Amino acid sequence: MQHKYFVYITTNKYRTTLYIGFTNNIQNRLSQHYFDSQNAKKSFAGKYGCVYLVYYETFEFPKLGIAREKELKKWRREKKNKLISEFNPKWETLNNEVF
Repeated sequence: MQHKYFVYITTNKYRTTLYIGFTNNIQNRLSQHYFDSQNAKKSFAGKYGCVYLVYYETFEFPKLGIAREKELKKWRREKKNKLISEFNPKWETLNNEVF
């Protein structure tokens, strides 16, 4: 059985705040971010409304995905913006495109 792991970037509706995460169930994770943004606002993504998926990568092995997540989190904002723009030039919401 082949597993799929995701490193992803979400943003708020104004595209001013970025959240980078790692998961093996991206739809569930996006739902959790949305729920928290509407209710408890305890997580970073929930507090800042980072519920719009704008970037993702898939991995077969979790170790590689976790390493990539850590790498992206160290980047400056300009480099993250460039990565997103190359993948998704209009920064469109991709929530319904990944499964």
